[in-house]
Amino acid sequence: MREGEVIRIAGTLVVGTGIPDITIGEVVEVGSEGLIGEVIRIIEDTFAVQVYEPTSGLKPGDPIKGTGKRLVAELGPGLLENIFDGVGRPLEDLIKASGPFIKRGIKAYTLPRDKKWEFKPTVKEGEYVSGGDIIGEVQETVNTVHKIMVPPDVSGKLLEIAEGEYTVTDVIAKIETEEGIIKELTMMQEWPVRVARPIAPDGRLSLDTPLITGQRVIDVFFPVAKGGAAAIPGGFGTGKTITLHQLAKWSDADIVVYIGCGERGNEMAEVLTDFPELKDPRTGRPLMERTVLIANTSNMPVSAREASVYIGITIAEYYRDMGYDVSLMADSTSRWAEAIREISGRLGEMPVERGFPAYLPDKIAEFYERAGRVKALGKPERVGSVTIVGAVSPPGGDFNEPVTIHTLRFTGVFWALDPDLAYSRHFPAINWLKSYSLYANQILGGFVGSFSMYRQELFNWWKSVQSDFNVYRDKAMEILTTAAEVESIARIIGEKSLPDDQRLLLLTSELLKEGFLRQNAFDEVDTFSEPEKSALLLKLIIDFHHMVEKVIKKRIPIDRVIDLPVVAKIKRVKFDPRRVEAILEVAQEAREELLKLAEEYRVEVEI
Repeated sequence: MREGEVIRIAGTLVVGTGIPDITIGEVVEVGSEGLIGEVIRIIEDTFAVQVYEPTSGLKPGDPIKGTGKRLVAELGPGLLENIFDGVGRPLEDLIKASGPFIKRGIKAYTLPRDKKWEFKPTVKEGEYVSGGDIIGEVQETVNTVHKIMVPPDVSGKLLEIAEGEYTVTDVIAKIETEEGIIKELTMMQEWPVRVARPIAPDGRLSLDTPLITGQRVIDVFFPVAKGGAAAIPGGFGTGKTITLHQLAKWSDADIVVYIGCGERGNEMAEVLTDFPELKDPRTGRPLMERTVLIANTSNMPVSAREASVYIGITIAEYYRDMGYDVSLMADSTSRWAEAIREISGRLGEMPVERGFPAYLPDKIAEFYERAGRVKALGKPERVGSVTIVGAVSPPGGDFNEPVTIHTLRFTGVFWALDPDLAYSRHFPAINWLKSYSLYANQILGGFVGSFSMYRQELFNWWKSVQSDFNVYRDKAMEILTTAAEVESIARIIGEKSLPDDQRLLLLTSELLKEGFLRQNAFDEVDTFSEPEKSALLLKLIIDFHHMVEKVIKKRIPIDRVIDLPVVAKIKRVKFDPRRVEAILEVAQEAREELLKLAEEYRVEVEI
């Protein structure tokens, strides 16, 4: 191990000298405690190190040792059901080593070295294998099979392959390369976190399947595709974190990677407490069995915050390469960007807008471009995806600040959280007039009309749930948009001064907001809305609107319709545990009550 010395310290930035062959991205150990750091700049015979631990007590002259390795993620069985810090150390191991207050310089492996896994080969000796090929399987959790793959840069003839119980560092296969070199393979790979994992040639695929989240406003109006990227910006108290929790809990991804990047400790503690208690709706097993948590809270070293998102996305890509659909939640990318700004400032780089470095857009693009639905490298052929959902915390709720603006350039979905909705207790507080999805087939005129790149595939999927789904969805957006204009008039002249057709728009808009868009994350029934239930709820409200239109055309006062008991039932049916059956019953009640009203006024109405 090569050794130099510290010559200058500025917070978590340490400048060293004395290692002439140091390289950018190399991991070093700083000081007598061996603090973990990464080389981020080299100038002549000096180099700057970003240290991932507190640097108090360091002084010029302290040693710096080069490891010759880059910042890598350990990839293999044992990632699921685990909680890591920002540089991939298991928190459980850190607690065992130092107690609840983590000391500096502690070394801990990402993957357990003593645990044995049952390895089952899927190829035979003598076969030719190449990078990405699956050579065996391990049952990592009850419902997740971990595919052991050949590292991307290795290929050749399989000389030996084992079967039985092995640790992640035991040799389970030997490959003879074309150069005659014998490569020994273990169940563990190391991969540089700042480098995207390779995919098959022409492996990028179209995004034609929605990630079902169980949140109606998202699934129906602003869907995100598997392999897509979404941004969820909002000010303090608008519900970013709880929305991400809901997506992590209920999205139909095979694997969930949740990154707590610079958020408050109590919010991360809620995740760590809740997730082990939650049951996966698909399997009935604990949700943690398909979850990886990365915790780097606001009181942890800020430089490790910058590394945490790269650790998370690398783990996500690894499971994608096995053929799984992975959902990655980053909360919050603003704190990550602030860490980049702090390191840039300590390096003395020229700041641009709001102090961020000029390369901020490149960093954001680099992260979100690692999302995608792809053909994995190697055999057998398999398709996997990484969907990225990044929360953004703009100061003062200003969506024009740099992180939000640049994030919108590289994401296909914008879920705009509205403080007015949040303060009126309407959750999720996603504003239906400001949000958009480039994965939807259309955005109605007057909503967001400047976007023309849409895909029909997502709505083809919804049509398989309900054949005329897009008709109801479009009508609902039209009503919500028009009602917003009518509401501004009603505030001036009073609602009862409006004609009945406009009052009907306000009534239907209220039903959509209360009975469809608002969703209670803490209600046992309403916390998750399956596609069939969401489609039927929307159909119930829009069908009721059309029936009432016919009724008021017969001169029946809208006030009589508003007073019908079924109006309250439409708002509350989403809480009924009978779900689809209850919605169908309310739809029949609505028809019967409107027919009775028409009979009372002695008019004939076909509804």
